[in-house]
Amino acid sequence: MSTDFLIAVEGNRTAALKKKIIHYYIANGDATIADLCKEMDLSIPTVTKLVGELLEEEYILDFGKQETSGGRKPNIYGLNPESGYFIGVDVRRDSINIAAVDFKGKFISVEDEVPFTLENTPAALENLCIIIDEFIGSLKVSRDKILSVGINITGRVNPISGYSYSFFYFEEKPLSLIIEERLKLKVYIENDTRAMAYGEYMKGAVKGEKNLIFVNISWGLGVGIILDGKLYYGKSGFSGEFGHFCLYDNEIICHCGKKGCLETEASGSALHRMLIERYKEGSSTILADKINSGAEITLNDLIDAIQKEDVLSIEILEHIGTNLGKAIAGLMNIFNPELVILGGGLSLTDEYIRLPIKSAVRKYSLNLVNQDTEIKISKLGDHAGVLGACLLSRGKILGMI
Repeated sequence: MSTDFLIAVEGNRTAALKKKIIHYYIANGDATIADLCKEMDLSIPTVTKLVGELLEEEYILDFGKQETSGGRKPNIYGLNPESGYFIGVDVRRDSINIAAVDFKGKFISVEDEVPFTLENTPAALENLCIIIDEFIGSLKVSRDKILSVGINITGRVNPISGYSYSFFYFEEKPLSLIIEERLKLKVYIENDTRAMAYGEYMKGAVKGEKNLIFVNISWGLGVGIILDGKLYYGKSGFSGEFGHFCLYDNEIICHCGKKGCLETEASGSALHRMLIERYKEGSSTILADKINSGAEITLNDLIDAIQKEDVLSIEILEHIGTNLGKAIAGLMNIFNPELVILGGGLSLTDEYIRLPIKSAVRKYSLNLVNQDTEIKISKLGDHAGVLGACLLSRGKILGMI
């Protein structure tokens, strides 16, 4: 199977047309040559030749004749799921989700919460590479069929240059190239929230909407923005730093080094801080034993407490939801999106977080704006990031993004 056209230089018309055919199948599913001709505005002989080459290269399959009410029955063609595979790596604060999808974007293997500590050290980077390498080695597909690897990292990431400025910024070389040399595979890096937004757009809660905002409510806070069906990156790839709106006159230092950030009052880290403060002031919580012992309290611990109806945790979450809803109302007034998706760890608390956000949005956004915007919980849940990483790596190597 040839992969030359996937990495063909710009200006190669045949390669570009082949990619366009694959894009069509990804977006629309199986189709006839006539369907492709109409979409691409090309002649039947030209499309037939391109489809024939893609069949030889095993990127598409011939599924035989289509059932019709009469006349000549056309052949149906579609993507070959075994023509190539893509790896997605969703790096979190204290674990990694890693997965592989086939060429059609279906999971073939997923490993959740692989132990990992995100630190800005060469040792942590090496550990990340080892985890990815071992996962690829565990797959029941040959390594030469892995077409690319997508890695999500929190913070400021420039996916075009391949640099991460929040983690693993040790050398002059781009992080993507450093990992490529280590894995001997094509590597793309991406901001974690943007990848989650793309996963939801392609396979999750989006049902035809083209303008949406994905809010990642995890330990930190970020947004992924899709405008007219395309991810919005900004000039340097740093769009979506929602958590660093300076909205509060407080003395709490955000991890970015500044004070008063939205993240200090509306995130998993804010929930963690407020819970411990309230407990020390005399409130009760089912997490008391962990607090007293000095054990680390993770985001999963906080989510579990809420799901077990810990009154203090729920009360603080409602407060955080109100703070967040006010800020989301501002985004809605600016972007007028069709859809707002609540994702990330705290979205797993479902209505506990959605209801205070919706209430604040109704109160603080313009009526004509919020009437046209639906607010949903992420459909992909904990897999939004890792699926988004897989699909983004596919989209980038195919020139879709």
